[in-house]
Amino acid sequence: MIELTAWRDIAVPEPLPDEIYATTLFDRAFEFHGLKALLGAADFDKAGDRLSGLAARDEVEREAARKILSGLTLRHVFDRPLVDHQGHVDSVMRVNYAIDRAAFAEYAEMTLGEVKDRLLTCKAIEANRIGGALTGVMAAALSKIMDVHDLVFAAKKLKRAAKARTLVGGAGTLSSRLQPNHPTDDLDAMTLLVYTGLSMGSGDALIGLNPAIDTVDNISKTLRHLDKLRRETGAPTQICVLSHVKTQMACLERGAPVEIMFQSLAGTDRTLIEEFDVTVDVLDDAHRLMARQGPLAGDAEQFMYFETGQGSELTYGKHNGIDMTTTEALCYGLARRYDPFMVNNVTGFIGPETHRTNFEMIVSNLQDHFMGKLLGLPMGMAPCYTLHSEITVEGQQMATQLLTAAGANYFMDVYLGIDRMLAYFDTAGHDDQTLREVHGLKPAPEYLDWAIGRGIFTRGAEGEIERGANWGNPKIFCATELEFRRLREALPAAYGFDNAGPRPANGVARQVKANLAAARDAIYSEVAPERLGDVQFRRIATAAESKGAHLDHPDWGARLADRDVAALQPEPVDVQILVSDGLSAEAVHHNIPELLPRLLDRLSGQDISVGMPLLAPYGRVKLAEALGDALRPKVIVNLIGERPGGDAMAARSMSAYIAYRVSDDETRAAALAFSGHGDVRYEYTVISNIYQGGLPPADAAVQIADRVAQILACRAAGNRLERIIHDASHNERGGMRAGGPQF
Repeated sequence: MIELTAWRDIAVPEPLPDEIYATTLFDRAFEFHGLKALLGAADFDKAGDRLSGLAARDEVEREAARKILSGLTLRHVFDRPLVDHQGHVDSVMRVNYAIDRAAFAEYAEMTLGEVKDRLLTCKAIEANRIGGALTGVMAAALSKIMDVHDLVFAAKKLKRAAKARTLVGGAGTLSSRLQPNHPTDDLDAMTLLVYTGLSMGSGDALIGLNPAIDTVDNISKTLRHLDKLRRETGAPTQICVLSHVKTQMACLERGAPVEIMFQSLAGTDRTLIEEFDVTVDVLDDAHRLMARQGPLAGDAEQFMYFETGQGSELTYGKHNGIDMTTTEALCYGLARRYDPFMVNNVTGFIGPETHRTNFEMIVSNLQDHFMGKLLGLPMGMAPCYTLHSEITVEGQQMATQLLTAAGANYFMDVYLGIDRMLAYFDTAGHDDQTLREVHGLKPAPEYLDWAIGRGIFTRGAEGEIERGANWGNPKIFCATELEFRRLREALPAAYGFDNAGPRPANGVARQVKANLAAARDAIYSEVAPERLGDVQFRRIATAAESKGAHLDHPDWGARLADRDVAALQPEPVDVQILVSDGLSAEAVHHNIPELLPRLLDRLSGQDISVGMPLLAPYGRVKLAEALGDALRPKVIVNLIGERPGGDAMAARSMSAYIAYRVSDDETRAAALAFSGHGDVRYEYTVISNIYQGGLPPADAAVQIADRVAQILACRAAGNRLERIIHDASHNERGGMRAGGPQF
């Protein structure tokens, strides 16, 4: 078991002033001001780096930057830690300097070009030693001077395994994380998705659910249900509910089976703390808690799980002037601190503001996989996309073929590739098995033995593994046909269970593709005020003046147009309601007429004052903060269309982002003590998947109003509100157990 050293004690060189990197290429002179600019210009062309002004202007400039970068030594990069806008080395960068100093001394005077060549020629044992000597910035720099074959070949020799109940990433294996997400966390739907995945040989890495409702009670209930399914089926795997780390820690203290501890990571302090509500200290606490009392403590060699993906820092405008690949590599340097069981990369999840095309998504996934493996991580990959990008399922499939060749540990199993809760598109169990058969790979050994016993796979006379008679048949886990039908009724959006070899049958595939086409069309619909019912709105504008600008520049949709900034004045109300199309005008068209009048009535019945609702076409979630600053209510409720999911009905999904404005010193001090964020201005509670196929709008109105009442009463939102409610509940039952970690 690893022992965590104090991250504040990790030695980092004193930052140096930016310098000019210059060269001449084909009689053109090029200059790059500072290492950040050089790293950005050297990378493959991507939407996010274009948006931030870090991308090269053309291919010749890109090659000029790569020429300079190739000639820099590891020591040169080591001596120049990248700093935030105040010139400080943040905690993420500092943790990245926890490297093998003896190995670094051995390679420090080699140029990046020489290190690249060494990685391509050396044996795996030396490649691993080189990786231990590198910071995330160095790994990112190497990925920028490699081509596709370089990235695949080098990553192949760096395959990293990790062990919990199953060994994931061993030679000759390809595993999967089974993701049984549902818009309302329906346990029956979850059960059928687990049964379906297990019947396809999925889930040997993890059964991991992304919850729609992130409360201690719901997460504890869901964990216990997944644990029950694991025990009843006998599948040798592990479970996880991908809730916020603080929620999972509270669940573990209450005795819930938190077998694997999850958290999303970011590559800058500003994003990690201000947006993800996490610090390195909290992650340290979570690791120590799991080592002390996790259900697999003493048995599993690793028990932490992290998700990352290029672009989150840029999307929040908190990338510190660092390109997407480099901030992603910094996430890996942070993850390495905890020797995790799994790291899952979801590059492509955000949308066209970070990765617009198939090529951008594919090459970024190859970079991420290489960088993570180089830094010592057991990398799983989730090349994914959203419908408001130009990425397609065929581009995703190309990515998985290349990543399998490169030795990825696992992919996702999202039923038919459509996640109706998160409204994005990932790999399916069909894809996982197809890749196994194409590349001659097997599930994890412990799981394979179990699956052979259930007839899901068979072993031939010469040891070859084939699909068995029960492959793809979830009924094998149901006691009766009646039970299967009952579970099937809880999953109306499933298109069928018929297969053709390891692929979905054509009839199923045609339904999937047709619904994807209809859902993608919803992205480009325009909000029509006449379809929003009888409620009167004040119409305001964002800085995005068109649908194209809205999709390409997410920060514009988070800002008010200049004329509205000047016109809006503070109003003495508790709540201000904002309606925006976001990424689906159809969502507000189909939900607002029923939801908004009921919400207004319920708030009024609780003596909560509300301003005249606002309508803002081309808005984003953080527009709530611009309105909060202008109007100064206590709470802003942003009712916004989410990105369309996998069918025409799911294109109508809306969310409520309830933003509490931290406006007084006492509340700010409490928020600081909880989050470690010294400049917290807003806290968020989210109610998602509001539509007839998820949380019906009438029910959502009640939940939103009641949440608003809790927020006003507790003067807190988000994770801090959940902690207050959790503590109050435990105090009523006789107090919390002493000795647990403090939040």
